[in-house]
Amino acid sequence: MKVAILGLGEAGSLYSSGFLAQGWEVTGFDPADTATPAGVLRFDDVADTVRGADLVLSLTSAKVAVLAATDAAPHLSDGSCYADMNAAPAEIKAQVADVVTAAGAAFADVAVVGSVPAHGARTALVVSGDGSASAAAYFEALGAAVEDIAGAPGDASNRKLLRSTFMKGLGALIVESVDAGVAADAEQWVRAQIAGELSGSFSALDRLRDGTRKHAARRTVEAAASVELLDALGVRPVLASATAEAHRTLADANGRATDELLEAYAGLPVANIGDARQRMGMVDSGIHAMWKGARIVGRARTVWTRAGDNKALHEALAKVQPGEVIVINGQGDQNRALMGELIAERARSRGCVGMIIDGAARDIDVLQEIGFGVWARAVNPSGPYKDGPGKIDVPIAVGGVVCAPGDLVVADDDGVIIIPAAEAFTSLAGGRAVEADEAQRRAAIIAARKVAA
Repeated sequence: MKVAILGLGEAGSLYSSGFLAQGWEVTGFDPADTATPAGVLRFDDVADTVRGADLVLSLTSAKVAVLAATDAAPHLSDGSCYADMNAAPAEIKAQVADVVTAAGAAFADVAVVGSVPAHGARTALVVSGDGSASAAAYFEALGAAVEDIAGAPGDASNRKLLRSTFMKGLGALIVESVDAGVAADAEQWVRAQIAGELSGSFSALDRLRDGTRKHAARRTVEAAASVELLDALGVRPVLASATAEAHRTLADANGRATDELLEAYAGLPVANIGDARQRMGMVDSGIHAMWKGARIVGRARTVWTRAGDNKALHEALAKVQPGEVIVINGQGDQNRALMGELIAERARSRGCVGMIIDGAARDIDVLQEIGFGVWARAVNPSGPYKDGPGKIDVPIAVGGVVCAPGDLVVADDDGVIIIPAAEAFTSLAGGRAVEADEAQRRAAIIAARKVAA
């Protein structure tokens, strides 16, 4: 018997070991510079890898699942079983099945519903598709618990996504809770509390926490697919959406220290960031710097208030943290200033680095004198009401852009840009690339002018 494995990462290696232990011939392909598992005959192309295989395992990624199947299809043996084990939406599974079955092979949608690092080739599975019975027999021979639900391609994956709404959320929650414990100098206490509630104790905690951080990029795809599934089912995906956002943020950071992010943005022009983000997130030009030369970078602390009223702003001032920017949806009202020198001094004393106001401000000479950056629609000497209503720490609209608590805010003489928290590192790299390209082109223009002179 022969099995071909497309994708020789962690899961590919573990399944290779399982089939080799059964006496199978195992071939493998992976375009990445991954180690070749012991006993696996590795090829440089998909065709040689899958040729003559009784079973083909696709362990690539959802992003290239259809491409992998397309490359493999012309070389599959009649009656062979193609098992797509990628965490992907049902529509992707259906596309892969169409490609495979057109080539005369059977298709199995194989959903992994346990921890492969923990259980290896014996990890529990759910399978569907016309090749589900064949796939089930192959994996049961490895000692895996297999639930064959028959049905269509994508049915097994939907079961996995339903499970993921809980499992990925639990992993994201553990990451956040342990990080909070570290910040409060109570990490071990928090870990003990969580471990005490988990049947696997500390090993389960560490597996969920470490796995969430390590595989955030891959799990982001799965978490997003879970959101789409719940939405299609008519279930409002509140917690699933938050889980997907947490995974996107971890994937964007990719292990890099977030406490160094604000410093890394220092000096990077808003225009360059905007170009890198295809002009998305640029606050409209009606909101402008109150004094020339102002520049800020910080995390958003949001305020949503009634026009001309700053009661909610005072609530935000009591909670604002060092390095944060207070961003205010003041309904665009220009008749009453929402802040001035006294509020600026209070904000500075708490480490607030500036304010973005969809409304008016005053005392701009003092703001410049003390170096407190404020971007607003207008200057008006009239003071605000202090009656409410208002809200803080909720997503708001400011200058035509949605700003959520914790989003990154960068502002300079050109204007303001809001960067979603889950795209901060990617946007930094993009902005720096634009900055370097413009510097190079400007130098070339200057050099050409000198030659012409």
